[in-house]
Amino acid sequence: MLSKEKISRINALSKKAKTEGLTKEEAKEQSRLRGEYLQAFRSQMKKTIENVKVVDPEGNDVTPEKVRQARKKKHLH
Repeated sequence: MLSKEKISRINALSKKAKTEGLTKEEAKEQSRLRGEYLQAFRSQMKKTIENVKVVDPEGNDVTPEKVRQARKKKHLH
């Protein structure tokens, strides 16, 4: 995940954008930081999904094949 400082900066830029507006440099910084945040979020979500096992009420493994293949590719299972 992103550092607390970067998240604080994203929030500060967002607040400033709503109240007084951003300079071109600040808008570029905001865009870059948001991109970093989304990349980190997606990466963490992908790791989480790859480690999930889905079981139906009868106890059968019904994990989607795509997730199984990703797990197998990374030698997780």
